[in-house]
Amino acid sequence: MKEICDICPRHCKVNRNEKVGFCNEFNKIRISKIIDHFKWEEPCLTNEKGVCAIFFSGCNLKCDYCQNYEISCGQVGKEYTAEEFAELLKEKEKDNSYFDFITPTHFSKQILSAFKIYQPKIPVIWNSSAYEEVEMLKQLNEFIDIYLLDLKYADNLVGRKYSNCNDYFNKAREVLSFASKKMDVFEKDYLKQGLIIRHLVLPSEIENSLKVIDYIAENLPNRIVSVMSQFTPTPKSSIKRKLTPLEYKIVQNRAVKKITKGYFQDFESAKETFIPKFLEEI
Repeated sequence: MKEICDICPRHCKVNRNEKVGFCNEFNKIRISKIIDHFKWEEPCLTNEKGVCAIFFSGCNLKCDYCQNYEISCGQVGKEYTAEEFAELLKEKEKDNSYFDFITPTHFSKQILSAFKIYQPKIPVIWNSSAYEEVEMLKQLNEFIDIYLLDLKYADNLVGRKYSNCNDYFNKAREVLSFASKKMDVFEKDYLKQGLIIRHLVLPSEIENSLKVIDYIAENLPNRIVSVMSQFTPTPKSSIKRKLTPLEYKIVQNRAVKKITKGYFQDFESAKETFIPKFLEEI
């Protein structure tokens, strides 16, 4: 019987040993870039050592405004077996305070195999779009310390418009409900276990952002929320302009009223220097 891929809600049902799935990746873990001492995450994650940011190639969403579009299309970077990835974790953990797995969803089974070979001694951050299957996360959960999850849309129609996805909100709210069982644990000022919910405010989609804030306040109270302003048009974006100060202020005002703790990204973050380059050698 051939192995079929059902890792994520796309349920491609392809044998990724032979052909790529929607994520445009085969079965082997592929990493496009590794950055040691990365300090562009939320303040509670960026102590003096920073994180080891591991950018995985490919994606199961393909948002048309993705700032990492050079790698989200897939097949960029170096391939690793589960054994090789486990060795990489062992090598990198001594120089960093966290592992930050960026867009790892479509390699979940392979990463799980690596964790069974070696479990890191520093916290692991699962940094994803939240377009996942809860059953897969249940298998990974004992190895994940911090969920750093997007809530991109509170409306499936907006998800279809920008991310070629008919059920984003349905899946993301299931995932966030599951991840919320991991309570926040701090060591001094740094999060060692828990959940951070991110939301990127999109130009002309302020109503979606207000719905996101309302949903979090009503269903995930007292969790850390990170509201982001860094949207920057790329050559592939259907949205051709940056966020305005007024748009961002409207969302900020709603969040101040309804969210108990979290962060606002500085408005100046909306510039091209925040788009990493991925085509150099890892």
